[in-house]
Amino acid sequence: MKILSAKWVITCDENFSIIENGAIVFEDKIVDIDTIENIKKKHPNEEVPEADKNSVLMPGLINSHVHLEFSANSTTLKYGNFLAWLNSVIKNRDTLIEKATQKLISTKLDRMKKTGTTTIGAISSYSFDLEPCVKSVLNTVFFCEVIGSKADMADTLFADFKSRLSGAKQYTSKNFIPAVAIHSPYSVHPFLVRESLALAKLEELAVSTHFLESPEEFEWLHKDEGLFVEFFKNFLNQSKAVTKPIEFLTHFSNVKKLSFTHCVEASTEDFEKIKSLNAIINHCPTSNRVLNNTKLDLSKLDSIDFSIGTDGLSSNNSLSMFDELRTALMIHSNENIIEFSKKLLKAATVNGSRALGLNKGVLGKQKDADIISFSLAGEVEDKEDLAMQIILHTKSVNKTIIGGVSV
Repeated sequence: MKILSAKWVITCDENFSIIENGAIVFEDKIVDIDTIENIKKKHPNEEVPEADKNSVLMPGLINSHVHLEFSANSTTLKYGNFLAWLNSVIKNRDTLIEKATQKLISTKLDRMKKTGTTTIGAISSYSFDLEPCVKSVLNTVFFCEVIGSKADMADTLFADFKSRLSGAKQYTSKNFIPAVAIHSPYSVHPFLVRESLALAKLEELAVSTHFLESPEEFEWLHKDEGLFVEFFKNFLNQSKAVTKPIEFLTHFSNVKKLSFTHCVEASTEDFEKIKSLNAIINHCPTSNRVLNNTKLDLSKLDSIDFSIGTDGLSSNNSLSMFDELRTALMIHSNENIIEFSKKLLKAATVNGSRALGLNKGVLGKQKDADIISFSLAGEVEDKEDLAMQIILHTKSVNKTIIGGVSV
């Protein structure tokens, strides 16, 4: 058994319990968690280290939605408007993918580890990021993505998707879990949605999809109007959306591990359906800001939990979860900063675990021992302020434990 201690142990459990002068006993899973004093009594034959000054232990951060295949982007793509960004992606896609070598992606993954991330939900369009994810020490739920709205291409696209998913399954392990992503309601033909989800349900794979990310998408899906009209006419010779939002959501019934990403333009009816599906919303604050100049209206979620994702470097300047948490804290300025900080840390841990269908994100008995350790620059007098101070001041971590092993 191994034991870690800290001035503050943040469990990220349902009540956001915090143990002052606490310790964790673990192997690959957490065996015990309590005050240092009680751990010494319960484990008299084990050496329990004293807590370092201002030290913190908490669950490893879970980035529930990240794209790695465009990791070469920095200043190439257009921002400020979703369609302008999408056109710039299409224009520069081949060049950016060519530059996103496996070495580059591996470097980004290593940087994510150093900034506290222990688990990712990687959305993969082409499987060019497969090998770096397999080799990474990070836990990866690898979402093979299906995309394509033209009926006459559906069989070919489905065959390609199944081939990529089969390739990912060859590397299945406790740290690498294949999953299914449906790109979005505007870009995936209902046949592909049905068949991909049937496969996911049969094998109980986690499922994720982008949903109502932009005003352009809303106008196209609801009214067959707006700026997407010209886009679909020019690129796909389509004049109508292949599905409506509620029709799209209905396909996801009986998916046990389910998340919807963005949802910034979702309606009250959409949120009610998402709630009935017991799904998580992957919130990507920076991406929403730079692509749409908007944010997720948290007041509309009505008991729907949300997780945190960085999206990819195609729509972000960082893959650090602490950077993303700071962005979320600042853009949701109507929220009480102290209470919202607690909600954000849960979003980045236990809710991310739920989104990916894992046994992580909480420091509690029998949970996977994914733990990060770091120290704050100064003392925190009131533990009610602890979550806020962590988000405001933490840039990197001192120690990362994944599955009970220091990495």
